Amino acid sequence: MRTTFILITVAASCLALSCQNGTKSQTSTGSETTASPDTRNPERGSRNTDIAPAFSGQTRVAGVSTSTPFSVDVIAKGLGKPWGIINYPGGRFLVTDKSGYMSIISADGSTVSKITGFPKVDTDGQGGLLDVALDPDFANNRMLYWTYSEPVSGGNHTAVAKGKLSADEKTIENVSVIFRATPTYDGDKHFGSRLVFAKDGNLFLSTGERSDMETRPLAQDQQAYYGKIIKINKDGKADAANPKISGWKPEIYSTGHRNPQGIALHPLTGELWVAEMGPKGGDEVNRITPGKNYGWPTITYGEEYSGMTIGEGIGQKEGLEQPVYFWDPSVSPSGIDFYTGTIPEWKNNMMVGCLSGKKIIRLVIENNKVTGEEWLLGDQNERFRDVLNGADGNLYAVTDSGKLYRVAKK
Repeated sequence: MRTTFILITVAASCLALSCQNGTKSQTSTGSETTASPDTRNPERGSRNTDIAPAFSGQTRVAGVSTSTPFSVDVIAKGLGKPWGIINYPGGRFLVTDKSGYMSIISADGSTVSKITGFPKVDTDGQGGLLDVALDPDFANNRMLYWTYSEPVSGGNHTAVAKGKLSADEKTIENVSVIFRATPTYDGDKHFGSRLVFAKDGNLFLSTGERSDMETRPLAQDQQAYYGKIIKINKDGKADAANPKISGWKPEIYSTGHRNPQGIALHPLTGELWVAEMGPKGGDEVNRITPGKNYGWPTITYGEEYSGMTIGEGIGQKEGLEQPVYFWDPSVSPSGIDFYTGTIPEWKNNMMVGCLSGKKIIRLVIENNKVTGEEWLLGDQNERFRDVLNGADGNLYAVTDSGKLYRVAKK
């Protein structure tokens, strides 16, 4: 299957790839009328709340449009229930499947080989085998790290395990669980569960607050691992450089998160950025500073799915961090990555895979602020679970329908 798109200016074509409405503005020049770019934000829907942004540009910034021609290809189908995708040696990809295994996929998508031997996972709801990261020294030690919903007596929790990939790339060996995001809870939502190695060789993990009313307050409990960014070493112990804050578990790097399903390191600064799902509205992008509290559920720009107000119905409070950017209505951001590939306009932009939003969002970020937003691949009608800055300079994405997409400069 192959679909090709050539984007010029929004004013000239306003293709469905990057604009959801076929409108354009006109500028009068003497007796002639010429088209000018439509710089409105692509979101046209009404907000769910009237909670005012904390600063200009925190939501619905100017729209941007890609002028470089690019192609969009589905290079693999029938992948099951993919959740995470990373680059793998030899130009290949490593993809997790919620059912409890991983696959190695060739660069062109034509060959898919299965890796088994992983511990049992709880596949109810949003659970399963979730994210994966290669050891920075994988070429020598062949170690993989992954997250999953671990079934135990009384329920489940997000766990981080590691193991050695066999020489024939078919089995994971010597598995050990190095971290458990306790307390255990009998639920099936908001595991968070993204992984990425920091530049210092330690491991970042995101955890959700498990969704339910009884667990939600634990995002503000520093003795619980719910709704947190965790930083640990390869053995699962707290990074020695983590914040030393009285009352905080030593593994906690930041707190007050809802369901962070996207984490990535900025290619220039090495800083950690996170995308997290809000309630009804209030999806966020955050730049993570160690030791800070990002507010959930005390502050939010969203509301309950029932339409009821959350807490005091406020978006700001002293001592709590503001998101760099938020969406209302929700786009359901999942995996994110920063693009450093061959399309020049996209350099160092954040790419956000969206579930209910069924698109990939491109965010232009300058001086830690979002200055432009573009909606891509919206006409594909897919739930984009994870995106990847490919080693070959292309953008890749996996969808809940089991497809692997490649977006490449023409």
